[in-house]
Amino acid sequence: MAKKDDRISFTLKCTECGEENYLTSKNKKKNPERLEQKKYCNVCRKVTLHREKKK
Repeated sequence: MAKKDDRISFTLKCTECGEENYLTSKNKKKNPERLEQKKYCNVCRKVTLHREKKK
């Protein structure tokens, strides 16, 4: 069985308006770098770059 403590949950923050829109998780051992994804922002009303929020 896989351990549960390898995965961390965090929020994705819009780079244009700063709104925190998405809650997601990742494996911190396999992906130590910060996550960047293009996703839809409700405030900007368009697809923008979302980055992992600093803790």
